Amino acid sequence: MKKFELIDLAPATAATLGEGERRKGYLAGLRDIADDAITDAQTDSEIAREFIGHGELGPKSITNTQKELFRFLSWCREEAGKTLRMLNVADLNAYKEFLREPPAEWISTTKWPRADPRYRPFSGPLSDASRRQAMIAVKGLLAFAEQTGYLRRDPGALVKNVKMPHTNRVTRYLTQQAIALALATVGARAAGTPAALRRRARDRFLLLAYTHTGARLNEIVSADMGALYTEGNGRWWLDVMGKGGKPRRLPVPDDLQEAYRDYRRAYGLLPHTVRADRTPLVLSSRSRVPARISDEAASDALKALFNDAARAASALGDVDTAATLRQASTHWLRHSMLTNHANNGVQLKTLQETAGHASIATTAAYLHKTDNERHDEILASVNGKNIV
Repeated sequence: MKKFELIDLAPATAATLGEGERRKGYLAGLRDIADDAITDAQTDSEIAREFIGHGELGPKSITNTQKELFRFLSWCREEAGKTLRMLNVADLNAYKEFLREPPAEWISTTKWPRADPRYRPFSGPLSDASRRQAMIAVKGLLAFAEQTGYLRRDPGALVKNVKMPHTNRVTRYLTQQAIALALATVGARAAGTPAALRRRARDRFLLLAYTHTGARLNEIVSADMGALYTEGNGRWWLDVMGKGGKPRRLPVPDDLQEAYRDYRRAYGLLPHTVRADRTPLVLSSRSRVPARISDEAASDALKALFNDAARAASALGDVDTAATLRQASTHWLRHSMLTNHANNGVQLKTLQETAGHASIATTAAYLHKTDNERHDEILASVNGKNIV
């Protein structure tokens, strides 16, 4: 039986990485001096820790990158029986296929702590999108290891990314009806204890924050209380830090302000604060002192809310909304915000800046109004006209 021993992947500190150019990450010009390694790492886990601490992880958060690299390093040891220095292109392609259908002994539907002997790295096979992100993390690690001289060559450079089916429009979003049902569901939650009251207020704030701002999961979780503010002209904003360390200001409507005030009151805080407040924006409902929750905890909180709302939709006989809510995730709220505003006539340039998209073509994928109108016109022609 595989034990999946703990691998320390806590990000390396600045002291571990060293000072000067090495700490700042100026590695591009050092690729041709692999014999003079610029890393102190002696093991695969140590170079993984330096990579995670280096801060250039692409679209995934540190927590998710740790998870992906734990899986990969466990596979190297348990399945391939190799270290990073021994891997070749065939090995990496084998791992890419391994992710498609991990063996049963690698899977558990219960999320056990990693120290628990029942822990397993997977909850099931990965989708193509998840496999793609997993390989991005793996290839990023190998490229970093070569840049620092830990590896003499990077076999990941010859491995193709997982191909994704191409679509020119977004389909994973919630209708206004589904969002309204989710809001009603969280508002109807029992709050017989202080922790339950805090959780209800926090989850309602989270739901509205992601729905109204279109922020990414980590952008809200990593923000502080002082990030929600006004400059005195009646306009409220939420400051977030986006991909690549790019800051954005997101408009805050009245009902989100109200949810923010109720949320703070539930935690015994004043309704508003100052911009210098570094208290975490998203707080644990159980901790006795203000403590930031993780990306995963925020995601799980909203996933639980969507499942509750799905049951409410089923009770109302709305099977379509119930099915959609069961699939929904936090990121669907970002899609929902952009889709609904695009269909309400908000200019794509405005939505591009709000979403932090590098290309306006990405934003244009949220414009569904033309498709909907085309659908209605075709069906209107079909109904009663003996088309078939």
